[in-house]
Amino acid sequence: MRASGWDEAVAVEALEQTLSQFLADRAQAAVLPPPVKVPDADLQGSPSRVWAGDREVEILVAMQNPRVVLFGGLLSDEDCDELIAAAGPRMSRSETVVNATGGSEVHDSRTSRGMFFGRGENAVCTRVEQRIATLLRWPVINGEGLQVLHYAPGAEYKPHYDYFDPAQPGMATVLKRGGQRVGTLVMYLNSPTKGGATVFPDVGLEVAPIKGNGVFFSYDRAHPVTKTLHGGAPVVEGEKWVATKWLREGEFI
Repeated sequence: MRASGWDEAVAVEALEQTLSQFLADRAQAAVLPPPVKVPDADLQGSPSRVWAGDREVEILVAMQNPRVVLFGGLLSDEDCDELIAAAGPRMSRSETVVNATGGSEVHDSRTSRGMFFGRGENAVCTRVEQRIATLLRWPVINGEGLQVLHYAPGAEYKPHYDYFDPAQPGMATVLKRGGQRVGTLVMYLNSPTKGGATVFPDVGLEVAPIKGNGVFFSYDRAHPVTKTLHGGAPVVEGEKWVATKWLREGEFI
């Protein structure tokens, strides 16, 4: 570096920074859990549309790191309306997982109302679940039942990760039901007038909630290195309905 004309002090500082970053990267790699196989759509050749078994789905955005894909027209208007109608009478305050016990509780970070369908509980669930399995090349049995959420004005879900932290004492019970979560698909059942975006703070991404679209993201290990921190921004005007599908490593029971 000196031979190339660098000032000695600048050269030393640059080398120190490079070495420091190298050691930090090596240290992080040493403690990271190993990656696992995750669901994904077949986007080889950068297609604008893909076939999902019973309908064509548009590819609106495809991001590699984190792996985020925005699907256009994943659900029909009829799919959306049927899910809302079936879920409406069963809604209650949404809960979050309790790390210490593996149970769930109401928490201030999540102010929506929601409910869970059993996998294949009715015709619309079966139809949508098979479409997701075909699109993401992941078995239907490896998916949790659809969760439908309703956000009134001001309701939100603060940024969080969807994977389970295996270091927490209550997670062993949760993980027995199908292993780790490895993918999330959030499907928009209506279009709020303002607000309600799905946000990814680590990468500055904001996905607008448009009826029928769905945003998918995967995480190949239970670690922030996946950059899958995400949240539901507050609804400013109107209301937001979504259906969420979580995908597990193994069969969800």
